[in-house]
Amino acid sequence: MPIIINLDVMLAKRKMKSNELADIVGITTANLSILKTGKAKAIRFSTLEAICEALDCQPADILEYVEA
Repeated sequence: MPIIINLDVMLAKRKMKSNELADIVGITTANLSILKTGKAKAIRFSTLEAICEALDCQPADILEYVEA
């Protein structure tokens, strides 16, 4: 898949655990795990916005396009 999810990298940089982020964003840890592993087919802008706000980052810090 040409879209790479760098959520683990941002979590490590912010020294935050997945379950803590899930609580802040208001999604289940299972859904966050699906997103982190790149198995998600879509993400709502409101969820992306909440993640960026919680991690103090930009969407490009989390999502990366790599040509296949």
